[in-house]
Amino acid sequence: MDKFKLPLLGQKHPVSQPPDMSNVVDFHPRQLFVVNCPNNSYALTNVVAVSPHDFPNNIYIIIDNAYVFTTKISNELQPGSIGFNGNQRTWGGWSLNQHVNVQPFDLTRYNHGNPSYLGNIDLEINFRSKGKAVPTMFDQDELATHFLKNFDTQIFSPTQYIIFEFKNHIFDLKVRSIQSIDFSDIEPVTPISTNLSAKGILTKKTQINFFKGKDGLVNLKSSNSLRPRSDAVIRPDFKFEDLGVGGLDAEFTKIFRRAFASRIFPPAIIEKLGISHVKGLLLYGPPGTGKTLIARKIGTMLNAKEPKIVNGPEILSKYVGSSEENIRNLFKDAEAEYKQKGEESSLHIIIFDELDSVFKSRGSRGDGTGVGDNVVNQLLAKMDGVDQLNNILVIGMTNRKDLIDSALLRPGRFEVQVEIHLPDEKGRVQILEIQTKKMRQNNMIDKDVNLKELASLTKNFSGAEIEGLVKSASSFAINKTVNIGKASTKLNPKDIANLKVTRSDFLNALQEVTPAFGISEEDLKSCVEGGIIRYSEKIDSILKNGDRYVRQVKESEKSRLVSLLIHGPSGSGKTALSAAIALNSQFPFIRLISPNDISGMSEAAKITFIDNTFRDAYKSPLNILVIDSIETLVDWVPIGPRFSNNILQVLKVALKRKPPQDRRLLIMTTTTNRTVLQQMDILSCFDNEIAVPNITTIDEFNNIMIDTKFLDDQNRVKVLNEMSKIIPHFNIGIKKVLTNIETAKHDDDPTNEIIELMAQSL
Repeated sequence: MDKFKLPLLGQKHPVSQPPDMSNVVDFHPRQLFVVNCPNNSYALTNVVAVSPHDFPNNIYIIIDNAYVFTTKISNELQPGSIGFNGNQRTWGGWSLNQHVNVQPFDLTRYNHGNPSYLGNIDLEINFRSKGKAVPTMFDQDELATHFLKNFDTQIFSPTQYIIFEFKNHIFDLKVRSIQSIDFSDIEPVTPISTNLSAKGILTKKTQINFFKGKDGLVNLKSSNSLRPRSDAVIRPDFKFEDLGVGGLDAEFTKIFRRAFASRIFPPAIIEKLGISHVKGLLLYGPPGTGKTLIARKIGTMLNAKEPKIVNGPEILSKYVGSSEENIRNLFKDAEAEYKQKGEESSLHIIIFDELDSVFKSRGSRGDGTGVGDNVVNQLLAKMDGVDQLNNILVIGMTNRKDLIDSALLRPGRFEVQVEIHLPDEKGRVQILEIQTKKMRQNNMIDKDVNLKELASLTKNFSGAEIEGLVKSASSFAINKTVNIGKASTKLNPKDIANLKVTRSDFLNALQEVTPAFGISEEDLKSCVEGGIIRYSEKIDSILKNGDRYVRQVKESEKSRLVSLLIHGPSGSGKTALSAAIALNSQFPFIRLISPNDISGMSEAAKITFIDNTFRDAYKSPLNILVIDSIETLVDWVPIGPRFSNNILQVLKVALKRKPPQDRRLLIMTTTTNRTVLQQMDILSCFDNEIAVPNITTIDEFNNIMIDTKFLDDQNRVKVLNEMSKIIPHFNIGIKKVLTNIETAKHDDDPTNEIIELMAQSL
């Protein structure tokens, strides 16, 4: 941020003249011991007291090659000593009678021939004694004028502590950041620096900005409408990467733009725009993606009151009215300060974890107490009721945004809603870099570990699961150094010294840690254990069509949702073909819904399971759902109560519901009773249908025997000749054929056994 006044840039010399260092010849360091400064005249002007035998008056000196001050001679100091005030000693970490290295300092030499002056300096201000704090409003322009009068031409650095007197009040100042300027340069403005090594001379043209310190007790005002807010919530040295949360750059940009950008602007500009600050921020998304971590870390980027962190269920109480009072108490401090200070009030942050556990839609609990509804009403009133507060930010987190009362999601309440999604490959690289940072710094990770490779192998891993992966890999590495014997566990010191986490450790960990929202490979692979047997061109055509629909979902700008019905006789291979198409797609999210998953569940539990699975399928960019035997899922039976209408209606809605704008979903549904689905009026929910036939020719059966390596050529011909006589018309599912072949393999006479089994199957 360029805070310096442009007319100054063309000047060749600063208005204020720094001490003349040209007469200083001896720049060699000498050792002096630390004492107290002689009196307040030294303490309040930020100079250091020196003996005239050691240094001349009014020159720059540098202590321990880092801390720069201006000298003022004192005859009260004995030679070999140097007098600091308390703040100066705190800054340098010195104690009384400690020896320090002192030498004259030339800023021109330090900056390689370029003298640096302060274009801008940001200062935090606190009362030196909290007990002497007053509610008086202090004008920033008057403070800046007095600061310049006291410290003109002195050198300042970030992190520096200063004692400052103004109108009989004593303050502690801390240099938050500086922006240096070189008058001899064509483009003299440098970036804002918070590093101790940055140094600049205070001049009459330096812009001096005051900001409230952490205690927030100093009330500041300004007649200059362009002066930055005195209570700007974002630290100037803040960087998103400092949070240690990877893969969320776009989300943080949105959070900053919507929730914080207006709070760092001058209040007069915001008033001219006629807007109020955002009061609510909702973070939602799958578990483990970093919502709670973001909320915990967000306090580190803010100069605000200590956030109040509340776990949702803690709000509720068994006593009448107590739950509502707990909500009111959270806002009490913000209300009191806003009444006293108005727009100059500090920002108060309230963080709700597990928001959906307390603030569910009103009327949905059915407990008869009405407590849940009253709690929702109380929060609604506090966030954007009759008595509006403009000094609060409520941050809520949830895995189930759909459960939260809709009134809380409108503008004025939780109006900024940011989905914290599963990280993409670039984000996973960032998270892996964060999680392995100490390993890499301490040379505990082997050279064969490639973080980009690991990122490509961890599709649909959340941040928490990547952290678990790193821990698991570490445990495999540690285990290699442990020699577990019968009597005791022994550690080999030599192995411990050579311990490194290797690529093989991470590959082992990938077998142990699996993503909750990834591919349910075990279920899918069990459907295609024997592989896909391409016994006919019809099978090749089905697989080709399936791949085409996969490409359509992946590449088409208009097809966010494609729903297929795969129908055919029982045992014809519908589920296996669907699973093969899904696994070949390489989509990050593939899930199978089968009757096995919901067997024994109540109707309500089945509906919840189906609904949750579909919601999970919207959390990844590319998703495939395989719904196996849909007629069984809806509890269809040929006699008695025919099916569950409630489950059917849920499936109808889910099959037609398009995923969010940046998500894509392919649904493959299998059935052996297409006519039943027609009667249920669900066929219209599918975009296309794929028919899977039985084996209908002797040649197709022969191809299966060849693929499974069943019998030699002579016996296979014998089987075909016999079967063509007794089975004139083939119509049998591949599942039954494969079962018969496997049974015949274990018979003493497999040739005659397969003929008999096939005849029985028709």
